[in-house]
Amino acid sequence: MERKLVIPGDFLGDGRSGHGAYEEDGKSFSSCIGLAEEKNGLYFVIPLSGIYSPKRGDGVIGKIEDIAFSRWIVDINSPYEAVLSLADASDEFIDLTKTDLTKYFNYGDLIFAEILSVSKTKNVQLSMRNRKCRKLRGGRLIKVTPAKVPRIIGKAGSMVEMIKEMTNTQIVVGQNGIVWVKGDHEDIAMDIITVIERKSHVHGLTDQVKAILEEKMKNAPKVERRREEEEEEPEPQEEDEFRP
Repeated sequence: MERKLVIPGDFLGDGRSGHGAYEEDGKSFSSCIGLAEEKNGLYFVIPLSGIYSPKRGDGVIGKIEDIAFSRWIVDINSPYEAVLSLADASDEFIDLTKTDLTKYFNYGDLIFAEILSVSKTKNVQLSMRNRKCRKLRGGRLIKVTPAKVPRIIGKAGSMVEMIKEMTNTQIVVGQNGIVWVKGDHEDIAMDIITVIERKSHVHGLTDQVKAILEEKMKNAPKVERRREEEEEEPEPQEEDEFRP
């Protein structure tokens, strides 16, 4: 089904319910105002409150949803799908008659990409040419309200840098409200990100977050890291520096 505007209680279809929907007697209904969609028999609704509106120059985390001739379709946690063309994905010449595009990005892969352009009709084009862009391997994801992203990053990246240092994790924050976490204490880092989102209006939040982190890390188990984990490629800089 095409995305359509729904209100709480609207019938979505016969099938399973996902985020923003509920199920009764095998039928799915909307639980919020938003845009309804169905994928493989799963009905879900993207809430209109706090949705991400793509902007040129944003750094976003997306998931490869489909592969077409010379391009990838990417879910960027927005009502609008994004397209990554082959020309914007790699600097090298790729012979499509001899190359399988899944060699570069496969179904379900996570990427950190730059929004190259957004048309008046909300056609979103992505690029991987910025040096900070890359495929994100492993790790875990957490969704936050896109409007809270600046608070999570902090002034000049101060908040997220503190979390990374104290939890020994890599953290990539997308302007689209998707945060990728990988490292020794992922659970603690994700808990703290949730705290920041919930208390984003609080004055002196950095000091509060530091105190919570110190307390949590006192009881955190020591993590033995494998050599291959210690040789991770460098992560991109924070997104407040991403947009030109």
